[in-house]
Amino acid sequence: MKRISLFIISILTISASAQTTVKQDAGIKQMVDEVSSKNIEAIVRKLVSFKTRHTLSDTVSKTEGVGAARNWIKAEYERYAAASNGRMKVEFDAFIQPQGNRVDKPTPMKNVLAILKGTDTTDKRIYIISGHYDSRVTDVMNIKDFAPGAVDDASGTAVSMELARVMAKRSFPATIIFMAVVGEEQGLYGSTNVAKRAKAEGWQIDAMLNNDIVGNTYGMETGLKDNRSVRVFSEGVPAVENEKQAATRNSVGGENDSPARELARYTKEIAERYVEQLDVKLIYRRDRYLRGGDHTPFSQQGYTAIRITEMNEDFNRQHQDIRKENGVDYGDLPDFADYDYIQKVARMNLTVLANLSLAPSEPQNVGILTSGLTNKTQLKWDAPKGKAPAGYYVLMRETISPFWEKKFYVTGTSANIGYSKDNYLFAVQAVDADGHESLPVFPKPVR
Repeated sequence: MKRISLFIISILTISASAQTTVKQDAGIKQMVDEVSSKNIEAIVRKLVSFKTRHTLSDTVSKTEGVGAARNWIKAEYERYAAASNGRMKVEFDAFIQPQGNRVDKPTPMKNVLAILKGTDTTDKRIYIISGHYDSRVTDVMNIKDFAPGAVDDASGTAVSMELARVMAKRSFPATIIFMAVVGEEQGLYGSTNVAKRAKAEGWQIDAMLNNDIVGNTYGMETGLKDNRSVRVFSEGVPAVENEKQAATRNSVGGENDSPARELARYTKEIAERYVEQLDVKLIYRRDRYLRGGDHTPFSQQGYTAIRITEMNEDFNRQHQDIRKENGVDYGDLPDFADYDYIQKVARMNLTVLANLSLAPSEPQNVGILTSGLTNKTQLKWDAPKGKAPAGYYVLMRETISPFWEKKFYVTGTSANIGYSKDNYLFAVQAVDADGHESLPVFPKPVR
């Protein structure tokens, strides 16, 4: 990777309308350029060719149904893995889903995982990108009819697969898992199994990116057409927050600085640094109104997770039987997807995964000293685990601002900032000599 002079970016001012940095990492930019809209379209159309990918559909046929789809996804991941010098392993994450909501009998299910092992054996960090490969029509229990699912969610699956193809050829200190999960339409069953498995096996998942419905640029009813904007959903109050943590959050005003919100801000800053004509919209909700997705089970297990979704949805395409009524086409067909837009979303994901997996780990025990009354802010922290950083950024923003507005570079593990903690919010992130930043950590009060 090309080195970045830290003194050049020692103080970085970020505006709320456009976040920029002085210099891009040449290796990451090359990967961004390799993400192909043609490959993405080919993946989407191949997934559509299986007629239906309903979770309860045929698992025996080699050409139709959920079984044929997952076998093809696994074979593609294995093809990409051939370029990884043995670092990428592909596996089925198999489980039996008991009879229950939207599952009429105990059903064997399989997620597909391509695991790109980190090169640093002491680095236990894991970063996950996911899309769901199952599809449906109007009746959620209809396992026979044509359910193309081009945008929902062959588009998200294609993002995961295309990034696996590009990134398998590269080395990263941390581990990256490229997932295609099943059972989303029946009840988030596939992602729930992986999240529970991760918790039971002690996976250190630092960030999970869920891409669901990322291929349409037209808004039904509004008539809006936007191939520039993409939404990132993030929870404010962590799903696993306990009473003590809630009391601290209330006392310091940290309701907008959960780990998921920091990941969302990081996604906006890093993605807009590399991807042209991209406007990342931060949506301060875990998901769309009264709806859910495959990031939710990870949040419920205490992991930092966000959902990435197109800006304007066309509900004539989602969960619809294929038909034409009064001159209006219904159904999630591949001809209506915008593959250049999916390419842009894939590039956005790549920049985040690459920067995080190359960066140092997060600083530990980040705190604001509260032993005296002062109009300055004193912060201290411990060095991250693993690779030593070149330094740290202290991030600052006004309490009304959604984005970090200033970055102050320091080399030690403390900082005395001439701005009041009563009027500003702060965080700390580690950075290496090449300019790769960790996720920001919101400080706790300490004496």
